[in-house]
Amino acid sequence: MSNLSNKLEHSVITIGTFDGVHIGHQKIIEQLLSVANKQNLKPVVLTFFPHPRMVIQPDFKMELLNTIDEKRGILLKLGIEELVIKRFTKKFASLTARAYVEEILVKELKIKHVIIGYDHRFGKGRLANIENMKSLGSEFNFTVQEIPAQDISDITVSSTKIRKALAEGNLELANRYLGYNYFLSGTIIKGRGLGKTIQFPTANISISEDYKLIPKQGVYVVTSKINGLVVKGMMNIGTNPTVKGKTQSIEVHFFNFNQDLYSKNLKIDIVHRLRDEQKFESLQALSKQLEQDKKDAIVYLNNNN
Repeated sequence: MSNLSNKLEHSVITIGTFDGVHIGHQKIIEQLLSVANKQNLKPVVLTFFPHPRMVIQPDFKMELLNTIDEKRGILLKLGIEELVIKRFTKKFASLTARAYVEEILVKELKIKHVIIGYDHRFGKGRLANIENMKSLGSEFNFTVQEIPAQDISDITVSSTKIRKALAEGNLELANRYLGYNYFLSGTIIKGRGLGKTIQFPTANISISEDYKLIPKQGVYVVTSKINGLVVKGMMNIGTNPTVKGKTQSIEVHFFNFNQDLYSKNLKIDIVHRLRDEQKFESLQALSKQLEQDKKDAIVYLNNNN
């Protein structure tokens, strides 16, 4: 978990889960960077992990758009060098609003300005609101900038729509709300090697974070940067019913690529969904369909560069 040193200069911060760091979140990041630049402050994003709902409602299966490492990488590209991750526990949740502001925001993060939603709740029982934050700001010498209801509504709707779109396999809609291609990050592990027998070798991806949202089962067009080069391919998410698979796997076949990828960590950008996973009568029928999938994927990529 990331923590700031006591030597950090004064900061401007925004607070939230920022799952997906989508186009709504990106507007807030732009505001954060603008204030930081004008007031010569350090821009900081404060987030919490595990997601509060995972702790408060442990039986609820929480699926998130980003792992912590993925979120850090996206924010870094946007210009945020300091992502502060506070471990969310029941003890942390029991902090009073005043203790939270004084100990974390003021003493640790050296806050001078905070950008938060009009409906932001904090402190024990989430009883404190933005008016309490403004009052504490007056006491501890920091200012509060309110994100209006419309912007918050856009952010909430976007997050909901992205999850729903991915569950339905609608990559175009999800990627439009994200402002980038949805992606999976994982380690390449050994599979059963069946792809090689039909000239479609695959890289099997293992994702260690069980909370990462996996899109609807099916065949997808993907790209990945490997050794500095963009490699195109297609990915199957499913159980491989043709060969009587029983558990879900994520397998990528890269076009015109023949390097050993075992144990490498890869980021797979998911561009477009081609079709549902199907059960074929034979491996020959499967191979014929994969040839067509490859043609369709190449056409799509060539038309959507």
